[in-house]
Amino acid sequence: MLPITKRPRRSALYMPGANARALEKARTLDADCLILDLEDAVLPDAKLEARAAVCAAVEHEGFGQRETIIRINALSTPWGGDDLDAAINADPDAILVPKVNSAEDIAKIHDWMTDCALCRDIPALWVMIETPLAVLNIASIAAMAKTTNLSGFVMGWNDLAKDMRAIATPDRQAFQPFMALAVAAARANGLIVFDGVFNDIGNTAALEAECEQARIFGFDGKTLIHPSQLEAANRIFAPDAAALAQARDIIAAFDDPANQGRGVLKVNGKMTELLHRDSARDLVAMADMIAARG
Repeated sequence: MLPITKRPRRSALYMPGANARALEKARTLDADCLILDLEDAVLPDAKLEARAAVCAAVEHEGFGQRETIIRINALSTPWGGDDLDAAINADPDAILVPKVNSAEDIAKIHDWMTDCALCRDIPALWVMIETPLAVLNIASIAAMAKTTNLSGFVMGWNDLAKDMRAIATPDRQAFQPFMALAVAAARANGLIVFDGVFNDIGNTAALEAECEQARIFGFDGKTLIHPSQLEAANRIFAPDAAALAQARDIIAAFDDPANQGRGVLKVNGKMTELLHRDSARDLVAMADMIAARG
């Protein structure tokens, strides 16, 4: 399994690959990740042009600390294979592949990427979990991280709702079991995992509610469809002030020589174990990385 660098991934903004102005604007947006899209955001007659534009943009770089991901078309489409070859050679941070259903799909994609003669370092592989079969196979899909370059899940609730004939309610009742299952599978195998998009661009309160729900479930961040959604995702998925203060107190308590060798302490009235110290260090490190982004 390839090592997955810990870094802020609060927001992953889709940018349409056929829109040159959007690709240029992406270089200025406060997004942790940019998903340059060749799939849903691009009409069939613009696919080739979008592929060339996205790959050129990634090769040119200029995205700063933003993680760059190319979402290709499904390999079952007329464009998917050429998309994958071009994306590998453009060398983004990751390639996002839609419509995977099984561990066998992951193995085939990994082999394809490995066999690409022109690539040196294989980009990380992210996959969309957006079909009923993918949900049913999610444990075996996630386990492929042990032997392939699989490193992330992106949930696709819109496609899943359509295939399941599920009703999308504000509390996402139909998807809550899958949210927990996806996070569990990801964490068991060292993967990052993103919540799906929120469609109602103007409804900030509902977006915030979904971000908070996803944060509670344990998602790393949220995929977004409009720059106006960045502030909410970045704020909600970042460590809050109270949690940071407690984390720093936990670290200080365990680092105190008077507590050397103790596995359990009371910190601010709460029983605290070594596992809480480790989580506190991760939280403070993430906050520091976010602060360093400016």
